Amino acid sequence: MATVLPRAMNFLLVPLHTQTLETVAYSDNTTFYVYAAFFNVLLTFGMETAFFRFFSQASNKKTVFSTLLIALSVSAILFLIGVAWNTTALSNGFAIPILHLQFLIGVLVLDTLVVAPFAYLRAIEKSQKFASIKLLNILVYAGLNFLFLWLVPSFGWEVLEVFPNQKVNYIFLANIAASVVTFVVLLPYWFSVPLHFDWQLFKKMFRYGFPIMIAGVAFVINENLDKLLLKKLLNEDIMGAYSGCYKLAVFMTLFIQAFRLGAEPFFFNHASDKKAPQTYAIILKYFVIVGAAFMLLIVIYIELLKTLLIRNESYWIALEIVPIILLANLFLGVYHNLSIWYKLTDRTRFGMYISLFGAVITIVFNLWLIPQIGFIASAWATLLAYGSMMILSYFLGKKYYPVPYPVLRMATYLTAATCLGAIHFYAFYANYAVGTVTVFVFLLGIYAMERKELIKFFSR
Repeated sequence: MATVLPRAMNFLLVPLHTQTLETVAYSDNTTFYVYAAFFNVLLTFGMETAFFRFFSQASNKKTVFSTLLIALSVSAILFLIGVAWNTTALSNGFAIPILHLQFLIGVLVLDTLVVAPFAYLRAIEKSQKFASIKLLNILVYAGLNFLFLWLVPSFGWEVLEVFPNQKVNYIFLANIAASVVTFVVLLPYWFSVPLHFDWQLFKKMFRYGFPIMIAGVAFVINENLDKLLLKKLLNEDIMGAYSGCYKLAVFMTLFIQAFRLGAEPFFFNHASDKKAPQTYAIILKYFVIVGAAFMLLIVIYIELLKTLLIRNESYWIALEIVPIILLANLFLGVYHNLSIWYKLTDRTRFGMYISLFGAVITIVFNLWLIPQIGFIASAWATLLAYGSMMILSYFLGKKYYPVPYPVLRMATYLTAATCLGAIHFYAFYANYAVGTVTVFVFLLGIYAMERKELIKFFSR
């Protein structure tokens, strides 16, 4: 709930944002959160994951927490001091208004300061408190969005208008308000343990976390660089439309995220089982089946989803990216499943290498193709990057941790769903009768292929 519900709530804000903001303003909103994602990775420098690794093995767990708390607090303070003296230069360098930069700095500092308390709550298994505070954060954010972007304009409450001609600023104001509330709620954790910084422990945590930070930066590049390059190489209108339509692929993202939350602990808990590789193979096969069916459903009913979620027609020019991005995200989900090999064999540096490989593809193909074929180049670059990462991880995994994945069968399902989706999108767009029959035929084909195994499974 704490992870998936905020993403779902953010998705529910898409109709409000796209209806309220023109594509240029939505471009500003996207730019803000691209930079937020990038600097969040740098400011935490992989220490959250390192904390879990060392906290579980430490005899003095309070020292591990205190070391993380001090390290990230110093990181946030140094960042605040550094950017406060260079606000104008940074505003010009990043091509964002000074006010947006000030909001960004506030959000980044506050969010960095709460990383340690949130990690500590997870480590000591205070899951209800962790989830409650996360949900409070998203409720404040979503509530203020609806207040300023819907209630105030609808009922003419001019007294509440702070930025009457710059509606995108209300989104940033809502974010910083939610971050302040979260910080205040978690503030007691700064006084819950004696503050002691273990330098030797920090060096070990940093060495462990550094490859994770690099992989995180690479992931942000894969996920977000295309939007910044569209703004630079084309214009803000195109970038805003692309970013709005990109949100339609969040259905696949939510599915993948929900799956990972349950699957990753399962993978680690069953690693010692002799039949673990066979189990992992079955799990990935059914992940592909569900993901492929999900992708096909979204593509077939995309016209309905478009009118429900993106009501401003100026965004629709980028709708053709959605099938490509859906397939790209499905490839990313398969990659996350395959990546279990380097986590179980303590070869996490390979995760960094693979992510960097994907980042290079993202950069090269966006710079090369955007000037030639426009915004669709970014969608193809994302598909190529995640597809390459998936394939590379599969072949490396065969060497270090062989799993008998039914590759041919999974490839058949992916190919069938992709081809059926493409045929419907370009030949039978918005024809729901044909689309429904298509989905039924696809599911019937899967049942025919997996009938024996499904009967055996449900008869247990």
